[in-house]
Amino acid sequence: MYLCLISKFQYERHFNPEVKLVMDDLDPYKPQNQQNQQKHQAKQKNTNKSTKNKEKRTKSKINQNKSNKNATNLKTKPRKTLKMRDAANTKDGEEVIDGTNPNTSQSLPGNSERTLLTKAQTYFADEKVQIPETEDTKFSFRKLWAFTGPGFLMSIAYLDPGNIESDLQSGTIAQYKLLWVLLSATVLGLLMQRLSARLGVVTGLHLAEMCYRQYRKFPRLLLWIMVEIAIIGSDMQEVIGTAIALYLLSNKYIELWVGVLITIVDTFTFLFLDKYGLRKLELFFGALISVMAVSFGYEYIISSPPQVDVVEGMFFPWCTGCDSKALLQAVGIVGAVIMPHNLYLHSALVKSRDIDRTKPAKVREANKYFFIEAAIALFVSFIINVFVVAVFAHGLFQKTNNQMRDTCASQPYLNGTSEFPANDDYVEADLYKGGIFLGCTFGMAALYIWAVGILAAGQSSTMTGTYAGQFTMEGFLNLQWARWKRVLFTRTIAIVPTFCLAFFSQIQDLTGMNDILNAIMSLQLPFATIPTIAFTSNPQIMGEFVNGWLNKVIATLLSIVVIGINTYFVIETVKAAELEWASLTLIVLFGILYLVFCGYLVIHMAISMGNTRLMQYDFVQKYIVGPTDTSTLTNPSNYSSASTLPAFGAPSYTRFENVNDNTL
Repeated sequence: MYLCLISKFQYERHFNPEVKLVMDDLDPYKPQNQQNQQKHQAKQKNTNKSTKNKEKRTKSKINQNKSNKNATNLKTKPRKTLKMRDAANTKDGEEVIDGTNPNTSQSLPGNSERTLLTKAQTYFADEKVQIPETEDTKFSFRKLWAFTGPGFLMSIAYLDPGNIESDLQSGTIAQYKLLWVLLSATVLGLLMQRLSARLGVVTGLHLAEMCYRQYRKFPRLLLWIMVEIAIIGSDMQEVIGTAIALYLLSNKYIELWVGVLITIVDTFTFLFLDKYGLRKLELFFGALISVMAVSFGYEYIISSPPQVDVVEGMFFPWCTGCDSKALLQAVGIVGAVIMPHNLYLHSALVKSRDIDRTKPAKVREANKYFFIEAAIALFVSFIINVFVVAVFAHGLFQKTNNQMRDTCASQPYLNGTSEFPANDDYVEADLYKGGIFLGCTFGMAALYIWAVGILAAGQSSTMTGTYAGQFTMEGFLNLQWARWKRVLFTRTIAIVPTFCLAFFSQIQDLTGMNDILNAIMSLQLPFATIPTIAFTSNPQIMGEFVNGWLNKVIATLLSIVVIGINTYFVIETVKAAELEWASLTLIVLFGILYLVFCGYLVIHMAISMGNTRLMQYDFVQKYIVGPTDTSTLTNPSNYSSASTLPAFGAPSYTRFENVNDNTL
């Protein structure tokens, strides 16, 4: 065989002029080539000498800088190092600093466990929680405690001031008849949060990072803008809630516009807490949830609603005698509970645990414990929401303004009579009037405790919203900003319109803005649920942890129901606004573009689930599942054990470097 190859080579050299020309240029015995080779060797020697001199100079500079730093900064703490192992570049016991192996001086490949982390990145950049090893595979409370944290941070979005106001309004309008809607929305939220957490656990990438890798540039930027709108809308609700809480706590001395400005300073202050460690930060968030539970639980105890009616409203889906206003309130509950940016947040929070993704058993264990923790966290948030609904269902349902004026007459220091008009219309409750009602009915202690709970809800949701914004910006744009820059960007956009309303208007205008913000965030929900279902249903991404057909059907149907409900809520809100024809025309045009973009995401989701028929159309291959832009990826990660082309032939799922078949 070897002789045949040699003979063929000689034949080509003699009879093919192009091959002959190339081989003559490469002939080392040709005099001209010998001269060129000598010149090349001389140049190589000169370059080697220059590089050696440069290395000596750089080493001397580095040593000099180190000595100067040691002399001037003797009290400086040593930087934390992250102990990580890589099968290709490190050995047991070796230490990796900033994603680099000091023994090989090579950057680690793009495995998500070994992503380069900078100080500008998310709150788990400096450390990861280690999972304890146990002998048996049974349930372990030690492991559950190690996994506890991300689910409770996620659950804070279910307790933000927008949700609290939606709860008290549902109790005031429909009494206990909408508690089953609240329960259903919480269960639906748990299912979607489970998919979001599984994506982060299995792949090591959060939802925004996966969108960067799976969508083309233009739709990816549109997704980012929509998520940012949802974050800013939620942030405005949190600003309003915090300002109202400060207004009540100060006995109306701190004006609303001053409270809006205070929220800028306190957010920066609380964000510095993550410097004290990840577990302490999670403990602080847990303390804020406890404050809410105690505050609203106290209101529940002193109001003493009938327990049978509460349980009946929870488990019997009925709403006899409900009018269109109650139906619209039920839709508002769903829109307020399920936050779109919360799916992006949860998928990133689970990355704070040190999970060995090369072992399917460890990934399966992490999925189990994260689901248990999320279920417990959402159960706690549901109980707190039930407290709020029951208190105002018992005290304000079908209560007129004149009745409230008579009640507040016994508390003259509150001046509550001026807050309710002198008529027999039913009370329109909000965060502020809810506090006045509690103060007039149960005393000043109830009002202050209510305000403390609202303040805890506003502060905790503000910080988690900031982290969600940080994750989305890092993921969609492959960009890291310092936390203070991110907070300043989001908070400035949220505060400008809120400050204008607080400065030039009354408190009723601030609280009435909550319905508009809920409608805006409801529109953004498909841009979180559809990508989540699409990615977790793609076997090229999830491997053996891909969604089964039952999960696909349930998640898809529930998402369609929620999106339909939220669309109805938005339409009814626009009708109630009584806008002019010019504004309605703009809304209609926006609605058409909105539906087109949702259709794009649905087609992409269908292809991710394995629909091969859609790939027969050229526009689908060219504009929907075409190759994504990975040229700017600083650290492309490998998130699936599958490294072959999918059945439907979309090239965008396999264009990644550093493929490791053992990575899950």
